[in-house]
Amino acid sequence: MNAILQPLEATAAEAQHAIVDEFGMLSDWSERYQYLIDLGRRLPPLPEELRTDAYKVDGCQSQVWIAPHGEAAHLEFSAISDSSIVSGLIALLLRVYSGRSAAEILATEPTFVADLGLSRHLSPTRSNGLHAMLARIKHHAAHAARAA
Repeated sequence: MNAILQPLEATAAEAQHAIVDEFGMLSDWSERYQYLIDLGRRLPPLPEELRTDAYKVDGCQSQVWIAPHGEAAHLEFSAISDSSIVSGLIALLLRVYSGRSAAEILATEPTFVADLGLSRHLSPTRSNGLHAMLARIKHHAAHAARAA
């Protein structure tokens, strides 16, 4: 089974704009949390062989695994969490960063986080976890770029 979520948009910037537009259609944060949970439920399952310490993200209260695939020209990520909301955050990150080049990943700041006000509406531990997941994605991209 393919555990890699393919991006919907051609660029990371387009993905971020689409995410902000989608969340903008939801009237309040209870609907936004439910949407995050729904996004997380749609993530492909992560094979057990990728649920190892090598792919586990430190700094998250929940268990999170992010596994890179590919090379600098085209990096994809498969990921999952044991938390519904965190899985939704993963789905957003994958939509922005998976299926992109290492250069695009490294050049793309997660502006959608501020645009949505996610940091204000997540618990401090989830907010820290979001930043840890982003750091892991960027770390993999930097490693791939150096290897190229």
